[in-house]
Amino acid sequence: MNASLKLLIPGLLSCSLAMAQTPAVDWGKQQAEILRHFRALIQIDTSNPPGNEIKAVEYLKKVIEAEGIPTQTFALDPNRPNLVARLKGNASKRPLLILAHTDVVRVQREKWPVDPFGAVMQDGYIWGRGTTDDKDKLVAVLMSFLLLKRSGVPLDRDVIFLAESGEEADTTGVGIRFMVEQHFDAIDAEFAITEGIPGATIENGRVVTVQITTTEKVPRRIRLVANGTSGHGSVPRLDNALVHLSAAVSKVGTWETPMRLNDTTRTYFEKLASISPPEKAARYNGLLDPQRSVEIQRYLAKNEPVHYSMLHTSVVPTMLQAGVGPNVIPSMAEATVDIRSLPDEDVPAFFAELGRVIGDPDVKVVPLPLTRPDAPPSRLDTDMYRALEQAGKRVYPGAAVLPGMMTAATDMALLRAKGVQSYGIGPALTLDDQTNYGPHSDVERLPETSLYKFVEFTWDAVAEVAMKKVVIQK
Repeated sequence: MNASLKLLIPGLLSCSLAMAQTPAVDWGKQQAEILRHFRALIQIDTSNPPGNEIKAVEYLKKVIEAEGIPTQTFALDPNRPNLVARLKGNASKRPLLILAHTDVVRVQREKWPVDPFGAVMQDGYIWGRGTTDDKDKLVAVLMSFLLLKRSGVPLDRDVIFLAESGEEADTTGVGIRFMVEQHFDAIDAEFAITEGIPGATIENGRVVTVQITTTEKVPRRIRLVANGTSGHGSVPRLDNALVHLSAAVSKVGTWETPMRLNDTTRTYFEKLASISPPEKAARYNGLLDPQRSVEIQRYLAKNEPVHYSMLHTSVVPTMLQAGVGPNVIPSMAEATVDIRSLPDEDVPAFFAELGRVIGDPDVKVVPLPLTRPDAPPSRLDTDMYRALEQAGKRVYPGAAVLPGMMTAATDMALLRAKGVQSYGIGPALTLDDQTNYGPHSDVERLPETSLYKFVEFTWDAVAEVAMKKVVIQK
């Protein structure tokens, strides 16, 4: 057993009770190892494209196998493998999958005050691409996996570690899609935990909320295509494709789709109202008030756009393409529209309404291939959710633990579609850090203290769900 771990002996209770023999961890002694792995992984450039995740996989493989744990790699592209390792339990319960992706988005070096792959420590932060997406989660699940092995305690279920490739731009399907479609038996599980955004939020120096992602909106991108007669720009035409397209883009871009709550967002806003100042609480509690709802939604659209997006299927024009010259009327004009539908959206009815909103037979709606499946939300009444909720309350005292719906898409959608109850988590950040220094920002950084607490939070939840329960009687 690692010297920093020792078993807690639970006190005897007055009745029979199933309890996990959860090891106590001296987190002060773990910090050096946590930081060493984190900085090493940040210093490995896995920008996608091209990815080259093999460099990170080689590092992880060496670390895990040094603990006596065998590993497997699965690769569609030899330079972009996925790493799987498994701790065996007694099989009385189905496995727990703990995963994170090894790739990161690309950087514009001129916008960084430090080397984006230097893992520079400055002003209480660790700076670098991947510090919040996703090498923080990678280290959290890695350390939880290693500590489970070192503790030597029996497990009720297998715990599967997965370091996946290609999450940021999986156009070739090298990552979770490849694993789900061709090697699902290697990662099949009852529960999964992985990245969730925003994670925990810090206000005035303390963590006020811990968000557990249980569902996400579904990307349903489309192209709007208008055709007309080309000609010289000096001769106006009624069927000008660009004019027709512009009108359609304006209509869909300002369309206020209906508001709708689901189990996750209803619970989220109820709990958020319970900890908010009176003015905010009144807004969140008034969402279903027919006298106030429209006013509140417009306030959220202007001042809290993420909350507005959680309540609506969003329709956002993002790209335009038309014309070959300033004096040529184009024969075709196209727009790309990023639609993110609520999980329970009636898709045929939605597209029928979209056509009515556009109201122009010369503009065609062309759906693009789905990048994520339409998957049901993960439940709030599972052992995994309860363990995450309890861990959040213990590691972040006084914080409200909320279920959340991501407005963006993650690989959890592919797991949920296979029946895996999947939950997203993240470290504690201030609103400024979430907005300006978080995932996909020009500059990325993570408070050092948040890293350690996040690993502790992840460990608490993993240990509670994975370790064998023993019946204790007084």
